[in-house]
Amino acid sequence: MKQKILILLSLILFSTPIFAQNNATASSADKASATIADLQKRWAVANYELNGKTQIKTFEQLIADVEAASHAQGGQAGIWVWSGIIKSTFAGVKGGLGALKYAKAAKKDLDRAIGIDGDALQGSAYTSLGTLYYQVPGWPIGFGDDEKAEELLTKALAINPDGIDSNYFYAQYLLGEKQFGKAEQHLLKAQNVAPRPQRPLADKGRQAEVAKLLVEARKK
Repeated sequence: MKQKILILLSLILFSTPIFAQNNATASSADKASATIADLQKRWAVANYELNGKTQIKTFEQLIADVEAASHAQGGQAGIWVWSGIIKSTFAGVKGGLGALKYAKAAKKDLDRAIGIDGDALQGSAYTSLGTLYYQVPGWPIGFGDDEKAEELLTKALAINPDGIDSNYFYAQYLLGEKQFGKAEQHLLKAQNVAPRPQRPLADKGRQAEVAKLLVEARKK
């Protein structure tokens, strides 16, 4: 009887940390998912519904909040993906040379996300980083590189071949490379993607951009 009790105690002692660790991991992932959902919704509002000083102030608050989240949840790739997306979008909002520091900060965050898990959020880090590489000026001003852009964007498509963003941004790149027919194919694919129930505003805004780019592709 004494031996059975000792065996039972041993199982309890050695099993408890494993269960605790699993629960902690699940809790961390759930917290990150909630944070990402909040950032996604607020980004969509800032990007598609606001303009002027209100838009700038909203993005500045988003950057402050996502930086706080990345410090608290730095092991979660998705947090770094959204830190990169928010900063890169704000770079586009600001424009000019003042935008470059945000583009560089976004690149750093997206590289970090890929280092943790490049497949996170269906390869969104590759999509966003590839977009930066073809939108940012090349050396000596910035880090822009069209070949690197294509490498990253095609990698994003390999991970998420039916995604609205992966197809849209690759099409945008192809238009810049004057590959109009191929760009149209990817835009049509993006146009027919099923809506994401949790991201109606983002889908509405992106579909408007897809339609606009499709007109441009067909004019060439």
